[in-house]
Amino acid sequence: MSPTSDTPSTTPVADSPAAPVAAGVATPDDAVVARGLTHRFGDLVAVDHIDLEVRRGEVFGLVGPDGAGKSTLIRLLATVLAPDEGDAEVFGASVLREAARVKPRIGYMSQRFSLYQDLTVRENLDFFARLRGVPKAERARRAETALEFAGLSAFQRRHAEYLSGGMKQKLALAATLMHEPDLLLLDEPTTGVDPVSRREFWRIIADLHQRSITVFVATPYMDEAERCTRVAFMDSGRVLLCDTPAGLKRGVPGRLIELLPDDPHVAMPLLKGLPGVEAVMVFGEALRVLVREDGPDAEQLARSAAEAGVHVERASDARMDMEVAFSYLVDRERAGRLAPAAENADADGGADATTSAASPGAGES
Repeated sequence: MSPTSDTPSTTPVADSPAAPVAAGVATPDDAVVARGLTHRFGDLVAVDHIDLEVRRGEVFGLVGPDGAGKSTLIRLLATVLAPDEGDAEVFGASVLREAARVKPRIGYMSQRFSLYQDLTVRENLDFFARLRGVPKAERARRAETALEFAGLSAFQRRHAEYLSGGMKQKLALAATLMHEPDLLLLDEPTTGVDPVSRREFWRIIADLHQRSITVFVATPYMDEAERCTRVAFMDSGRVLLCDTPAGLKRGVPGRLIELLPDDPHVAMPLLKGLPGVEAVMVFGEALRVLVREDGPDAEQLARSAAEAGVHVERASDARMDMEVAFSYLVDRERAGRLAPAAENADADGGADATTSAASPGAGES
């Protein structure tokens, strides 16, 4: 018997507006507070001096490209990895100095299926209950509750290796819940799972939210990020943005228009060059165009494209969503971070040129 890894229609979760909390200042409402949290793999800074707060009872989403540092951040909070700099507190206990106090309060679900393939569903739950110190008298009750909660009661005698991908993820979540943690750390739990199973999994998360369990979940899916109370976007080891889904969408200026041109590759640079157009993004076979409030409307964009020889089959106003919001806001944040570096480089280059020109004998050998 060996594990497969070394480590063990939904209702959207409503926004829970609250006053902003200063970075690194712990309050009684915080489940997680990170201060300067940093981890390196050799020369690679995977998590780069992150300050972050997660409030008790919220569903906190973490999104970002592959290699952004999401899994490393979750493993730091789960005490699987130790910080190289900084620290984080989970319900007031340090992940660096008090891991033994942190572990009973958390449930960590890694990307890989980490249960035993050759045990049945029920045997896996019993095993992990014993592993986490659940009293024998409590195990049966908790297993029945977890099976019903995850929709696995009818499959409790099936071996894990014969479960579908979605059912394996629900079993992993059920096992994670056996010791009744206060904080769930879920690392992309629905990646590679079919859409129906994804919806069922998020129904379970919504139910956990109703029970005031704090959920910290990394996801590559923007529709899942939309269901979170707050969302952070991580890139190159840093958190660039953090707000409610509604707040992030409000941060995008202007209006969104969707066009279906016969040749998107030709239409895209054409639309980008029009006055009043802020950004153009590919969305399947369509293009989404972000325009200023005083910019062109859908009909005007279609007419401009037609005048340049590009037929547009459909043009209409579109609802702002998380995918557009993140694309626009992250590009803006990245540009803001690169601009000072470029200015400094120009200034350094200019100073070197001035010094060189002013030096006697410059350029002579």
